Amino acid sequence: MIEVNALSKRFGDVVAVSDLSFRVEPGEILGFLGPNGAGKSTTMRIIAGFIDPTAGSAAVCGHDVGREPVAARRALGYLPEGAPAWPEMTPRGFLGFIADVRGLRGELRRRRLEDVIARLGLGPVLDRTIETLSKGFKRRVGLAQAILHDPPVLVLDEPTDGLDPNQKHEVRALIREMAPGKTIVISTHILEEVHAVCTRAVIIARGRLLADETPAALEARSRYHGAVTVSLADAAQIERAAALLAGLPGVSAVERDPAEARVTALASPGADLYAAVAAAAARDGLALHGIRLEAGRLDEVFRTITAAPREAA
Repeated sequence: MIEVNALSKRFGDVVAVSDLSFRVEPGEILGFLGPNGAGKSTTMRIIAGFIDPTAGSAAVCGHDVGREPVAARRALGYLPEGAPAWPEMTPRGFLGFIADVRGLRGELRRRRLEDVIARLGLGPVLDRTIETLSKGFKRRVGLAQAILHDPPVLVLDEPTDGLDPNQKHEVRALIREMAPGKTIVISTHILEEVHAVCTRAVIIARGRLLADETPAALEARSRYHGAVTVSLADAAQIERAAALLAGLPGVSAVERDPAEARVTALASPGADLYAAVAAAAARDGLALHGIRLEAGRLDEVFRTITAAPREAA
């Protein structure tokens, strides 16, 4: 549904995207990750047809964005960074304009407008000018225009930016609900978003592809994968707990977090620590608030991958 092939983009002497290739299939929600300046928004603008690549190509539903721009855009819903819209328009007027541009007519037009307005909770602000809306409502108006024509492909740049926790939950639920019938790419710097909605993640830095895996596979790269963290009822027990865990077979290192009264036992390759840590804590009489097996920490993996030298990609 989306195919990016050897894509490159230069702005003068600045290389924003370099020989980037990936595919996104129907039903996938791809998290497109990278630090600021990695080339995420540039790639999305090329896919959406807003800028031309210096080299390579992008296609949406089999339509080359450069050679068949109208067909590609018909199949695409795009939420750009910042969700730009005419500030003097109201959401009602803006979405009506978008419906006209998209060729929606009659009963279909009415149903699609009613659906996106209800899904994104825009009823209370329909007749206020967009310039007076909060950042969160502006974002929701932008998302509404992206899904209004019910496209098979969605490209969303920071879809939950500016939303409060409840609104983020609602938008993520909407994305998951739409996913079975669509191909969705989400550019984000919020790693929590990857856990919440994505079935796959691509990480880029300096315009180059550095990783393309499931979130679980990325977490498995973490040195915390398989680690066990105990939360102590009394911070005074930290040194005692650390010494106890450090002496267990399969523990490669121990980390202390005095502020949170936690101790983490890192696992040697192939070691299964949970049962041993739980049994040792019970034998030693440690007062615990909880014990947790770590899947891995995506933020640590992200930092490791994106800080790597270009040649290591």
